[in-house]
Amino acid sequence: MELHADLNQRAVLDSNALDWTPSPLPGVERRLLDRRGGEVARATSIVRYAPGSSFERHTHGGGEEILVLEGTFSDEHGDYGAGTYLRNPVGSSHAPFSTGGCTILVKLQQMHPSDQQPLVIDTTQAVWLPGLVRGLEVLPLHAYGSEHVALVRWAPGTMFQPHCHPSGEEILVLTGVFQDEHGTYSAGSWLRNPPASVHRPWSDAGCTIWVKTGHLPATQGPDG
Repeated sequence: MELHADLNQRAVLDSNALDWTPSPLPGVERRLLDRRGGEVARATSIVRYAPGSSFERHTHGGGEEILVLEGTFSDEHGDYGAGTYLRNPVGSSHAPFSTGGCTILVKLQQMHPSDQQPLVIDTTQAVWLPGLVRGLEVLPLHAYGSEHVALVRWAPGTMFQPHCHPSGEEILVLTGVFQDEHGTYSAGSWLRNPPASVHRPWSDAGCTIWVKTGHLPATQGPDG
C-alpha cells in the first residue's frame, strides 16, 4: 500500500475528517496519514484503542515513536497518560493495550538503527524553554543526528521568520490554529513539508504543535 508515500511531495490532511479503518486486532482502529508497505510498513497513523483492547506482542524492526493524544496507553513496561511521548528503538518489542481506551500518534519504521535510546517523557510535567522569537515556547523531546522532535507552543499573534527545512518538516496541530502562507490548520491537522521547503509560520489565535524536522527522506546519523 502506498499513501502519501512520496516524501518529496507536500502532504496536508485533516485527520479528524478521515475514516477509522480496522487493524488486524479487534478494538484497534487507525486513521492513516502516510504509509508505504503492507501490514508491516513505514507508516504514520492516528491509532485508537477501544477500552479493554490490546495488540499482540510484536517487535519494531524500524522503531516506534508515539505521542499519547487522549486516554491512557499501556504496555508491560508502564502506563502512559495523555501528553506522554515515547520512543521504542529498533529491535524493541512490547505487547500494548489500553484499559480505558486511548488515541495515539504512531510513527513506525522511521528510526535510525543506531538511535537506541528508549524514551518516556511526560510532557505535562516537563519544563518549556523560550523559543527563538517572543511568544514562542519549546519543549525539546528528542534529537539524534539530523532529527529533532519537539512540542512548540505559540502565543496568540506570534509570527516566525521565513526559513527552510533542508531535510523536511512534519507537524501535527494539537490545539488551536497554526498558519503559514500556504494555509490555515486547525487542531488535528497533519502537515508534511518536503526537503528544501520554505515557509513563514504564525498563529493568530495561538496553538500547540508537535513538530519533527531533519528526518526526510531519512534521519542522517551523527556521522552522516
